[in-house]
Amino acid sequence: MTYSKILGTGSYLPEKVLTNHDMEKMVDTTNEWIVERTGIKERHIAADDENAVTMADQAARAALAAAGLQPHDVEMIIVASTTPYMVFPSTACLLQERFGIAGCPAFDLNATACAGFMYGFSIADQFIRTGTIKNALVIGSEIMSRVVDWNDRSTCVLFGDGAGAVVLGKSEEPGILSTHLHADGTHKDVLYLPLGTRKTPNLESVKMLGNPLFKLAVNILGDLFDETLAANGLQKSDVDWLVPHQANMRIIQAMAKKLNLPMERVAITLDKQGNTSSASIPLALDQAVRDGRIKRGQMLMMEGFGGGLAWGSALVKY
Repeated sequence: MTYSKILGTGSYLPEKVLTNHDMEKMVDTTNEWIVERTGIKERHIAADDENAVTMADQAARAALAAAGLQPHDVEMIIVASTTPYMVFPSTACLLQERFGIAGCPAFDLNATACAGFMYGFSIADQFIRTGTIKNALVIGSEIMSRVVDWNDRSTCVLFGDGAGAVVLGKSEEPGILSTHLHADGTHKDVLYLPLGTRKTPNLESVKMLGNPLFKLAVNILGDLFDETLAANGLQKSDVDWLVPHQANMRIIQAMAKKLNLPMERVAITLDKQGNTSSASIPLALDQAVRDGRIKRGQMLMMEGFGGGLAWGSALVKY
């Protein structure tokens, strides 16, 4: 039987760092208010000459190097982004051009927002399991700083920019045990990014209802964990690490409690990176892998939750 596994991880963060103290000079807020309600202390902001493609390029090359592969080895590129460089061609196709590997399938996922990486991860897993391809690049790349209202203190403090990537490859031993994807459009008004009313796309700014979103996330993700473990006949005690979407520290803490995991077993980048939407899970994974906390053979629970509403999980033996 054919399985897929994570062969390598990579990430990229812009050089500029915007701290909460910097935010105090921009909007009516305080460092204490932001930390208490979100857990965020700082975030990275892309330079004017950076975009979803350039950041995806950096993260992807790091992941390929970690996997011991070259760009010409890639058989599929999936990029999750709500802030693409263009509506079309896709960020994935523009990245493919940079790699000089015309021919392999390359496409973007943008309708699942913060859950986009989990959707791309699951899709790549299916293609590898069926034997259609041997490996795939799955990337989350976001410049959220360009779609927030910098006068709205309830949202502008939350987001940051960055890109994370994984290389998935064919394996004879189980790596990705299962993935689970869901969506519910009836909650469309809780978190969304409108295009505006012009004929051509005109991105406005992220709209969010914080309290309803928090309650939905905690309840939905709790059920998702139960579903994921039940599908594999495993117990909470079998999970070594939680690698969650980095949206809010209170949500992350609630998810760790649900799994009976101490916070030391949760990959967290939220305090230093903010919410990087679809890039947050691969960014957190890459950091924990590279600093030696996550090791081969350990069991990972990965989860993403975002606009749609859409959510997804993966149980992975790393």
